[in-house]
Amino acid sequence: MSTIRMNDGTQMYFKDWGKGKPVLFSHGWPLDADMWDSQLNFLAERGYRAIAFDRRGFGRSEQPWTGYDYDTFASDINQLITHLDLHDVTLVGFSMGGGDVTRYISLYGSERVAGLVLLGAVTPMFGKSETNPHGVDLSVFEGIRDGLRKDRAQFISDFNSPFYGINAGQTVSEGVLTQTLNMALLASLKSTIDCVTAFSETDFRADMLKIDVPTLVIHGSNDQIVPCDVTGKVAAEMISNAELKIYDNAPHGFAVTHQDPLNEDLLAFLQAH
Repeated sequence: MSTIRMNDGTQMYFKDWGKGKPVLFSHGWPLDADMWDSQLNFLAERGYRAIAFDRRGFGRSEQPWTGYDYDTFASDINQLITHLDLHDVTLVGFSMGGGDVTRYISLYGSERVAGLVLLGAVTPMFGKSETNPHGVDLSVFEGIRDGLRKDRAQFISDFNSPFYGINAGQTVSEGVLTQTLNMALLASLKSTIDCVTAFSETDFRADMLKIDVPTLVIHGSNDQIVPCDVTGKVAAEMISNAELKIYDNAPHGFAVTHQDPLNEDLLAFLQAH
């Protein structure tokens, strides 16, 4: 397997397909790099170097007890980019992964970065607070943590319905549902719980102001997990000259339900930047 040892000793897995201009993908919760296989294969076949990693604690990466915060996630990305000596890389982050690619630019700059794509991302701030009154109430995330502690497998199985919009008329295969559960159960319970706190309470508003590369924001209009009005629309307004695309009636998991238009939109963005 392709792995890298982080500064704190944690081993992180990544896949590196194709040759050409690099594109680095950061997955959502509670998944791993396999969620990107369609995008990786599509772009690698078209002359790009497509790279995706398993976040620490998830997939085939090691499971440390601590370190599930966005500064650490951004540091992991920085070490991977340095290890692979990537230049002119486009960063793509889905859901909680939108936070770590954004934090990477905020902490390490954009010298190596050609562009940024935020897909159903939790940026600029997901959870409700005094300064973010329109965010999702933090009691929702406490309920998620409780559900994970009680019966993680069943909680994730039930979570698939709103994630993919099955309860709103979307259709996905039994295979996708099985793969999604399998990915989720590879993660440690600790990382799965801790990341709920990280993605719901981290404030990325200051980070957004440091983004100085071409940016594409894509969000589903019927995202029941990360509401577009709270995140995607606000992010596009905060980032200078960002392009916003809203997929009509798309759920949170639109990388599956809207696989073909997403692949084409990613390719068009890469060709333009």
